[in-house]
Amino acid sequence: MVTALALFSGSLASRVAARLVQRSPAIDRIFLLHFRSPFFEEHDGLRDLVKDEWPGTVFRTQSLKKDYRRLANILPGQPFSLSRSCLSCRTLMLSRAIRFMERLNAEFIITGEVVEHHGLAEQEMERITEDLGIRGLVLRPLSARLLPETIPEIRGWVDRDLLGDLRDGQWDRLLAWGRDLDVDVKNEVGFYSRCKLTLSGFGKRLENLFAEEVFTLNTLKLLEFNTYYKRSPDVKMVLALDEEEKRTLQTYFLPQDLRVYLPTHAGPMTLVRTDWSRKSTREIEEIINLAGRITATHSDASHLAAVPVSYRFENDDETQQLNVLPFRSLKEIGESCFSCRLSSPLDGHLSATVEKPA
Repeated sequence: MVTALALFSGSLASRVAARLVQRSPAIDRIFLLHFRSPFFEEHDGLRDLVKDEWPGTVFRTQSLKKDYRRLANILPGQPFSLSRSCLSCRTLMLSRAIRFMERLNAEFIITGEVVEHHGLAEQEMERITEDLGIRGLVLRPLSARLLPETIPEIRGWVDRDLLGDLRDGQWDRLLAWGRDLDVDVKNEVGFYSRCKLTLSGFGKRLENLFAEEVFTLNTLKLLEFNTYYKRSPDVKMVLALDEEEKRTLQTYFLPQDLRVYLPTHAGPMTLVRTDWSRKSTREIEEIINLAGRITATHSDASHLAAVPVSYRFENDDETQQLNVLPFRSLKEIGESCFSCRLSSPLDGHLSATVEKPA
């Protein structure tokens, strides 16, 4: 009996890779392993997808929450590098997958990796397995014919001629392949932006946050909001602009956080976080005023000369008000605060048969 362990994110690539191997006559069983971390969480529809496409298949999940620094791999004094982070992340996931492979008595590991994706070439992908001591035990079906033969191919468990030679960017070929394998290529889970590190701007935010000596996972989650400002060295201001964002941001307020909002006009809810105990009275007043001005600038009252804003600390029942002058433009805010907007790498990833994710 030949058993394989597939790393399964729910992406179209991971689904096609696992399905290819599953259809090999010599493969008796496949296990699915899904990793979670602060950078890639489980999509709400993932488990339903597994039930629909992989009925009866063992599906395991594991958290990498404590390894977020290793996953990001941001070196002191150096800028964020997506390729370096991807290399570190893949190495970590495979090292954990080895344990599952041994525990489940699987013969090899399947991944949906594609050559040159996020800058990782054939040599770097092979070096990962060599460094981990599992050379030949990781099959990358989508790009297998661009890589050295693996044990599953050598032993005839998987026919190399039926595997792929995909390189990064060949999206249409992957879609066609998925259709041929009866994979639902339109399922929204396949287009979910899994890894936050791939969002344009997120790495820069993370690099800025990692410069601080101490921060929590709660603070790390604040980087995911589209409107995020930071004033050096440690004042963070996160704005929730719509009702959905406000509901989400509400779950991250800590007792010492400052809440800022407009009592008379439609506008954002702002969370302000810093080490208030290290701030003088004057500094606290400046921070509150700055947060009020930023909040007003993103509101319907941004055209007014003076805008009333309300603020209170979460551990204090007393709400106070002050009038602030909105900034003339978002660019002016950026001149006094660190700001980096997010955008998805899936933007522009269109197909005639697949709608662009919202």
